[in-house]
Amino acid sequence: MTSNVLSRASFFRRLAAMVYDALIAVAIGMLSALVLIATLTGLLEAGVLSKLGYEHVSDLIQQNWVYQTLIQVWVLAWVCSFFLWFWKNGGQTLGMRAWRIRIFNLKEDDAVGYKRLLIRLISSLGGLGTLLVLLDFKNKLALQDRLTNTEVLVLTKEENHHRAW
Repeated sequence: MTSNVLSRASFFRRLAAMVYDALIAVAIGMLSALVLIATLTGLLEAGVLSKLGYEHVSDLIQQNWVYQTLIQVWVLAWVCSFFLWFWKNGGQTLGMRAWRIRIFNLKEDDAVGYKRLLIRLISSLGGLGTLLVLLDFKNKLALQDRLTNTEVLVLTKEENHHRAW
């Protein structure tokens, strides 16, 4: 499949996929935080980790910057892993699949690796990089597309089927 056959995704199609993926990312973040907080609570209550003079574990976790940072980094790692894994294994997240869009290379002989996908994730600026599609009527390339030499194309129903990958 090449960009000559398929059209590039519009801003609104990308936005719809981002909303869908944001809901999934929030769920992943909540679940990963729950797992880490439950683990920390168990370790603190069992005496494996010190409560540092706090009576309740929840007070310690809420007021200690180390635990707060640990939880935030843990959640961010899981959310980033969601996007990176789906992009690497199929070129689309669940939201992109629902809206029939997929990431492709502008150069067909070059594989999209984790390094380029990480650059894509960071350069999307939480979705703000996609606003460039509104200004670029001709090419419909977002900031993350330009920096990683990729494009997001609209698939047909047949091409969107998992067996077509």
